[in-house]
Amino acid sequence: MFAPGAGRPIAFTAVVALLLALAGWGATSAGVLGDGLIGLSVGFAVVAIGLAIFFRDPERAPGEGLVSAADGRVRAVDREGELWRISVFMNVTDVHVNRFPVAARVEAVGDAGAGYRPAYREESRHNVRRSYRLLGEHGAIEVTQMTGAVARRLVSFVRPGDRRAKGDRLGMIALGSRVDICLPAEGYTPTVRVGDRVIAGVTTIARDRE
Repeated sequence: MFAPGAGRPIAFTAVVALLLALAGWGATSAGVLGDGLIGLSVGFAVVAIGLAIFFRDPERAPGEGLVSAADGRVRAVDREGELWRISVFMNVTDVHVNRFPVAARVEAVGDAGAGYRPAYREESRHNVRRSYRLLGEHGAIEVTQMTGAVARRLVSFVRPGDRRAKGDRLGMIALGSRVDICLPAEGYTPTVRVGDRVIAGVTTIARDRE
């Protein structure tokens, strides 16, 4: 399965690759033209495969507790006043679709920030970003998609007022970058540490505070 909107570019590049290959094999002139067309078809085929890998969006069964909103590695688990902030760095090879950490209603979606610093640096929290305020069972949770030096496109699959189940698709960041989750300390206790590998919608990153 692919992320929403991915079918058209993947299909286009795949069809172009096929047409170029057929034209190359059927070329009746000296081999230069045919070889050139075959070379172009290989290039488009590589692009199609790359897009398919980038836009992959496997079905997943949600894990227990509060789950990660992004695939990647935990880069920070910080207590900030009455909140816990859990930050996940996404590599270019990770699935780029972000998911709801809990069943929640989307209260607000807002853009902020400036610049495109490398996402693994702490100052990247001031980059161009998009925050989702989610109202769940234990209060408000904020999920923030952050751009990076290369990843500069933020995609939303929801709007304010939408209700979604835990593990449902929230949005996507093109080419990786970083996702932060801020959750109320009075409601949750983190269960991950820096360096842990997490999977969006599956890996438990916090549990209800008893």
